[in-house]
Amino acid sequence: MKQFILLPLMFVVCTISFAQTSENIPEEKKTINALGQTVITVQATNFMKTPPVKDWPVLEEKELPLEQRKIVRKDFERGPYEEASKSEANQQVLEDPLLQKEYGEKDIMGTIVNVNGMGGNSFPPDPTGAAGTNYYIQAVNTSFRIYNKTGLPVPGGAGGGPFNLSTLWAGSTNEGDPIVMYDRHADRWFISQFNFSPNRILIAISETNDPTGSYYAYSFTMSSFPDYPKYSIWWDGYYMTSNSTNTAVVFERDKMLAGDPTAQMVALSLPSLGNAGFRSPLSADADGALPPNGTPCYFFNLEDNAFSGVSADQIEIYEMTTDWVNTGNTSVSSSQVLPVTAFDALFSGGWSNISQPGTSQGLDAIMGVFMFRAQHMRWTGYNTVMLSHAVDLGSNRSGVRWYELRDADNGVWAVHQSGTYAPDNTSRWMSSVAMDEYGNIGMGYSLSDASSVFPGLAYTGRFFFDPLGSMTAGENIAISGSGSQTFTDRYGDYAHLSLDPDGCTFWYTGEYMGAGGNPSTRIFSFKLANVGVEELSPYYDDLTMLVYQNNNDVMVKVDGINNSELVDLDIIAMNGKAVKTQFDLKPNNGKLDEKINISKLESGVYFVRVGNLNFQKVKRILIKN
Repeated sequence: MKQFILLPLMFVVCTISFAQTSENIPEEKKTINALGQTVITVQATNFMKTPPVKDWPVLEEKELPLEQRKIVRKDFERGPYEEASKSEANQQVLEDPLLQKEYGEKDIMGTIVNVNGMGGNSFPPDPTGAAGTNYYIQAVNTSFRIYNKTGLPVPGGAGGGPFNLSTLWAGSTNEGDPIVMYDRHADRWFISQFNFSPNRILIAISETNDPTGSYYAYSFTMSSFPDYPKYSIWWDGYYMTSNSTNTAVVFERDKMLAGDPTAQMVALSLPSLGNAGFRSPLSADADGALPPNGTPCYFFNLEDNAFSGVSADQIEIYEMTTDWVNTGNTSVSSSQVLPVTAFDALFSGGWSNISQPGTSQGLDAIMGVFMFRAQHMRWTGYNTVMLSHAVDLGSNRSGVRWYELRDADNGVWAVHQSGTYAPDNTSRWMSSVAMDEYGNIGMGYSLSDASSVFPGLAYTGRFFFDPLGSMTAGENIAISGSGSQTFTDRYGDYAHLSLDPDGCTFWYTGEYMGAGGNPSTRIFSFKLANVGVEELSPYYDDLTMLVYQNNNDVMVKVDGINNSELVDLDIIAMNGKAVKTQFDLKPNNGKLDEKINISKLESGVYFVRVGNLNFQKVKRILIKN
């Protein structure tokens, strides 16, 4: 009886708090920039500060049968040329030139956390998640939940959920396509989903680093429905793409972090965007240190030579420069067309592509687009971006094509290495790939085949010193599927691999098929530890770094550096600018003990980075002067 009384009281409190909103209904401003592009600027339509999450009513956890789940809207489109192009011999890749036909043999650390995530009341689940210092947040269509770093859900009474996503934005409905990010640069949480009728993007930023506290909740009205939104963190904004005319969008990050209701959104369209009827370029998402202020945000678009108007398999790269003082000066342009090794990104059979045991029903391979996310890492002297997508290896057997792009701090990108992972006849798709602070690469994905492999989840990786182009680690099964999906080809639209703030642990969440063909989600973490490769040098996976302020100095103590390696030491501001740098420091017995005078620096958050071409370690510090 007490529980029955408590829940209505909590609901009343939340209703009163959520009603304290700023209803803005701003006028959309259209400007033509110097390139002749239409620049749309609009302030947040709605703004509110939510009550602390720990005071919210908790959803009842249940797994509804598929026929009772809400089907999340999706505006997938198919170009009229797509099926025809598959029959043209000159468009087909007979065998992928980068095909990796064998499993890697190196051992990597097994899964650290491996737990079931939310199933939810909607279909498909579209799982997304990110790790912060002390928590992991997973969201699926219609709900989100907070976990501790051991994978245990934070108890509902302590603010862990699960919660309705729509509760973050008063008056909104659960429409879907959530994305969770941890903004390590600001030590805040980012949660988003879309809305239609009216067409809106909903973004919530945590007030502090505590995800069980309050959130600044924003709504931005869009000119068209922003299907399949994907986001990234950059030095001057939260950038977004979508399967709509809003293919290049940026939100005013500084104001949103401060809870300023006048935060703006600027929207443009990427010019001459090659696609197969479905648009999903990815904007660069900064892990490690932020890019320097003034660096444009890079967008990456997959282009198959079977796409209308595309003559070669390539990656088209765009640069978006945002002017928050005069948003009409914001522009985006194609900066580079990067040729890549031939691939076939188009599958046959409409959206019914991936085979399953015991049924003719195929699953959607999410063809022709890069999979979330385009992880950007800033290194000493260069930058990296990681990308991946599904490729048809024949008869709709899918492999994962992955890329490591590099530039020399000049925005001119090249393929440093790439490969197609498909070591057997099982399909692998729904990938997400990232790099750790030691240059190792981790990749998670779904797998299934017609003979015996129900849709499940697995991961692999490679060490930075391995021969280029191969996933040299063995394949690890995170969770095996135990049923096939028989009623539709829709099977999740993305998965999400994030990098822990520790710089070496990967966290993946994706969908798998549970008993009876019910969609389920999994959360697992792993890292590429130094297992059985001690003889290979240099290798890093266990450096320790201590950073603290002592009066007018920042003290930096690092242990575990290869003694022969010179390193650079930087203090980097929140705008990405290196404000203090020391070059070619020589460790003593693997240790670095330095102090940097910071008496002339303004108080605020900075990042301290130690590294060279082989590794880097980055720590966040609050400087008080």
